[in-house]
Amino acid sequence: MSFDKLMAFNWFKQLLWIGTAVVLVVVLLVVDYKAYDTLAYAMYGGMIVLLLITMFVARPIAGSRSWLEIGPVRLQPAEFAKFTTALAASRFMASINLRYQNWRDQLVLAGITLLPPLLIVASNESGQALVFGALLLAYFREGMSPLILLLLAAGAVILVLALLVPKIWLVAVFTVVLLVVLGLNKRVLRHHLPLAIGVWVAVVGMVIGVDFFYNEVLQPHQRQRIEILINPSADPLGKGWNVTQSKIAIGSGGLVGKGFLQGTQTKFDFVPEQSTDFIFCTVGEEFGWAGSFVVIGLYLTLLWRIIYVAERQKSVFGRTYGYCVASILFFHVTVNIGMTIGLAPVVGIPLPFFSYGGSSLWSFTILLFSLLALDAYRKQDLVR
Repeated sequence: MSFDKLMAFNWFKQLLWIGTAVVLVVVLLVVDYKAYDTLAYAMYGGMIVLLLITMFVARPIAGSRSWLEIGPVRLQPAEFAKFTTALAASRFMASINLRYQNWRDQLVLAGITLLPPLLIVASNESGQALVFGALLLAYFREGMSPLILLLLAAGAVILVLALLVPKIWLVAVFTVVLLVVLGLNKRVLRHHLPLAIGVWVAVVGMVIGVDFFYNEVLQPHQRQRIEILINPSADPLGKGWNVTQSKIAIGSGGLVGKGFLQGTQTKFDFVPEQSTDFIFCTVGEEFGWAGSFVVIGLYLTLLWRIIYVAERQKSVFGRTYGYCVASILFFHVTVNIGMTIGLAPVVGIPLPFFSYGGSSLWSFTILLFSLLALDAYRKQDLVR
């Protein structure tokens, strides 16, 4: 069989990607470990330029300008932007002048983190953009105020409630809570009244403005995914087809599964995107609960090991980068598995080292083995 005919098979293309990933591992391990720190900003800047090029040059695929085509090869720069952003953020956080109570430093860090996802969203690819939010977990480890995480979590909860509960009820509840707090705590009334009123205005603004965001900012397919998450049975044969079939596939696997390549839901293509976004349902159907448990256990072991490696780094740069890698992998695993069982919206992100695709395989390979390269020389680093 000729090479051109073999390239028509996904399994052959994935073997090629695996082969090139092995070569990439060798390169990552032999490169001077100082290059990751020294060239962090340069690689970040180069990736920003590449994202801009992708936004204007890439051919639209399913409504998204996310892929650069080089002959028969397609690459997704958004996948690699996670690596360069993690490097740049780690380099900045390791700088001597960084002080978390300094708003200027916090704004610079926010800019480094937010610029790539904003460009990715501008290319109409929202799933990959959400991954960058996971970097907050790494920043929290390095001393970022937990108040920021709490505020973001509270904002997310308020937005969800605004979609589920009548808005007048939410406004009434928050107003009563504010009045109770002011009535019970005279210190807040005397010294923090403007702040309390500002928080109330912000909350009410979010509640009232959620309709505009939902109807005018989100695209139709994004609204559909949220609706299916809230009410999975609303349209099981239409908008909810992917998730419905995925849950049927996983549930039909039982304890030990139907056997390798014997899953009917996946074998007969009832589940769309079963080799990429919904590959976990293939594991559930063919290997059952036992196989799914093993896969999740392997991911948890990998994450624990990455955190262990991060904690033993001698530099802030190495430790922060290690936590960035752990955060990115944790987000991918949690959201990907969550969306296959209906616990998270379908956002189109791959399962690390499982999903078909060269860009994702290369991206996770670079993230993981660059950390191992830093770890191999950790004793040569000075604590900064």
